[in-house]
Amino acid sequence: MNQIQIDRINALARKAKAEGLTPEETAERDELRRQYVAAVKASLTGHLDNTYLVDEKGNKRPLPRKDRR
Repeated sequence: MNQIQIDRINALARKAKAEGLTPEETAERDELRRQYVAAVKASLTGHLDNTYLVDEKGNKRPLPRKDRR
């Protein structure tokens, strides 16, 4: 997700509040939002994959993954 796409999401959000969107613009906004959410999830997953727990003895182990529901 790049800044141009984020700016487009914001422009569509402003237009939706001001005057409404055409069906094509609504579809574009929905697709851009899906891409944005996927990018945020991927970023969070990357951060959590590099997160470690340290116990009282100083042993470092990776954060365990939880099953998705």
